[in-house]
Amino acid sequence: MTQRQPSTVGALGRDNRSLLLRSLYFSAPASRQALGAATGLSAASVGKVVRELVGEGVVTEDGSLDSDGGRPRKLLRVVPGHRFVAGVDVGETRIRIGLFDLAMTELANADRRIDPRRHGPETIASRILAGLTTVLAKSAVASDAVLGVGVSVPGSARRTENLGWDPVLLEKLLRRGTDLPLHFDSDAGAMGRAELWFGSGRETPGTVVAWLGSYVGAGLISGGPTTHGTRTGAGEFGHTVLVAGGRPCRCGSKGCLEAYVGAEAILDRFREAGGVIPGDADLEPALAAIVHDDRGTGVLAETHRYLGAGIGGLINLLNPARVVLGGWAGLLLGERDLDAIRDAARLHSLKHSFATTTIDLCGLGPDAATRGAATLPLEHFLNG
Repeated sequence: MTQRQPSTVGALGRDNRSLLLRSLYFSAPASRQALGAATGLSAASVGKVVRELVGEGVVTEDGSLDSDGGRPRKLLRVVPGHRFVAGVDVGETRIRIGLFDLAMTELANADRRIDPRRHGPETIASRILAGLTTVLAKSAVASDAVLGVGVSVPGSARRTENLGWDPVLLEKLLRRGTDLPLHFDSDAGAMGRAELWFGSGRETPGTVVAWLGSYVGAGLISGGPTTHGTRTGAGEFGHTVLVAGGRPCRCGSKGCLEAYVGAEAILDRFREAGGVIPGDADLEPALAAIVHDDRGTGVLAETHRYLGAGIGGLINLLNPARVVLGGWAGLLLGERDLDAIRDAARLHSLKHSFATTTIDLCGLGPDAATRGAATLPLEHFLNG
């Protein structure tokens, strides 16, 4: 027992540090007394951890709060420039790299156009590494001050049919070009993280994030960032069968939701209905043109019904408090016709489940996945 005690004490100290640091990060500025009340730690434990964090330059005193008849209470906050984090979103038409301080203020960014159907992992890796060099140079931040890099990829972080290559290979290539710690997630997962940390997911106990691009994915987030909120991947949402024996899907099955509401699927259905799309049009502007002018094909109205049916299935299955629609294609569809999508979801949901669920657009914009990816190394830091 005597030999195990230091390990136990060390683990307890790390737990106390993580508990206090997370609480401070999401409630700053906060006094030592407020942190004690929020975490349940004793005044002595709070004082010990705060002294360590101040000594390391992680935390600083920032003003004071008057107390009733006593000495003013010093307020604390995490020092934004103590360290930095990077987020990378490997999208379907571009790579976006952002560098953030610990307050998640973006200091620099870089964009690289890509086509994952033509560009393999070697090209993707080289452009990510070049982008990281660019944002470090723009912000004058040394690489040894960066805690790590979060990377979001289309589909699953471990496997995907959407890229035509294995994301694990991308990880190996990146590790050859940088010593920075790397953390991976899907783009739906990264957007969910952004909602959990910075959006309404902080206050909503149970949110489903639905991601629409060429592929269709989803993720469930619950709890909150201060309490190690959990996320359950539901990345194969797009491969749930919507129409038995229906349209062929890239996964090899037929009738998948993605084969009807994925961006490429919408364009294919538009052409089949007699709509005309310039042959050299990129994916995003082509879909934007359809969203703003359906030319009487009825494809958009049909897409709303299909998407609503898919969301209705998520509501029936998971009974979330909120569904957030995001991804570049989801934002294009939702910004114009969210009410139609809601109506379709209502028709395909159990009445009592739909009544307790709200359906909204991701309020963090098209770069939510970049910011969400950057929280991966930040979370590792807060947990340490």
